Amino acid sequence: MMKVKFLMFFVLLGIQDSASVTHSLQHFQTASSGMPGFPEFVRLGMVDGVQIDYYDSNIRSVIPKQDWVAQSEGPEYWKEQRFESMGTEKYFKADFKALKQRFNQTEGVHTYQRMYGCEWDDETDKLVKGYDQFGYDGEDFISLDLNTETWIAAIAQAVITKNEWDHDRALMAQKRNYLNHICPDRLKKYLNHGRSSLMRTELPSVSLLQKSASSPLSCHATGFYPDKAELFWRRDGDEIHEGVVKGEILPNNDGTFQMSADMNISSVPPEDRMKYECVFQLFGRDDLLIKLEKTKIKPNAVSANLIIVIACSIAAVVLCIITVIGFILYKKKNAKRPLTPIENAEVQEQMM
Repeated sequence: MMKVKFLMFFVLLGIQDSASVTHSLQHFQTASSGMPGFPEFVRLGMVDGVQIDYYDSNIRSVIPKQDWVAQSEGPEYWKEQRFESMGTEKYFKADFKALKQRFNQTEGVHTYQRMYGCEWDDETDKLVKGYDQFGYDGEDFISLDLNTETWIAAIAQAVITKNEWDHDRALMAQKRNYLNHICPDRLKKYLNHGRSSLMRTELPSVSLLQKSASSPLSCHATGFYPDKAELFWRRDGDEIHEGVVKGEILPNNDGTFQMSADMNISSVPPEDRMKYECVFQLFGRDDLLIKLEKTKIKPNAVSANLIIVIACSIAAVVLCIITVIGFILYKKKNAKRPLTPIENAEVQEQMM
């Protein structure tokens, strides 16, 4: 259970994408066991990190999570989505049961997760990438290499699945058609319907906060949207890295975001502090600057605000948490290293 709590913290950090003109459509599926109070299966969709729908095995219905989604689709669409989700639940839970036997697990907390979708560049009108990735208990399991149209097994237990899926050409044709054509088309449709919400920009309020004269100085920006933003310190126009700690982008309970960048100013002479400034950048908007002036520094209230933000975030996403917990770590980990494939020879060696 400690592992689940640890992973829940990462959910509150959000899934961030740095490309300024890249939009994403993501779907998450999770089957779980040993988690009282949580549905055995959850499915949800997200556009540019904004949740658009939700289904679980308790409610057995697909719920729109944005007004523009509900208004843009008719009853037949939601009927089809419900039917599709129920079918997905059946097969996904069956796969999960088989995997638990493969891992020789009979009890305890376990999760089987899938994240698939696409990213599209609105300037070039081209697909950036399509992906289909599976995880088991928060670790890599198997993923699709769309370029070679093969599956990459990350652990020995996934090789059986790899061999089966590599030889299923009908399955590969389905994946190729969805990721290359259907997914980008749906993403563009969602962006068109939700343009006023998804494509909006909101600038934050930026403050300088400090607990005491010896504490790091925090530049805190809150109330911005979307989350494709940068916050940094610079001296005489040059960005500073040494002595600066940049925080993660966190969600506010009103759909906007906040972030901070802390700088140690204890060694900066008072006469040189006017050379420093904090810079907030949001794609498509002018930079916001705040000079390091003593009169602009306020007592630090970030800790209290952060507790409120986290509490509100937990209340808002509690039913969705198990769907994304594993893939938060999965994405952070795989950004640092390529997925290592497991070959048949390795499996045979382990089994000898």
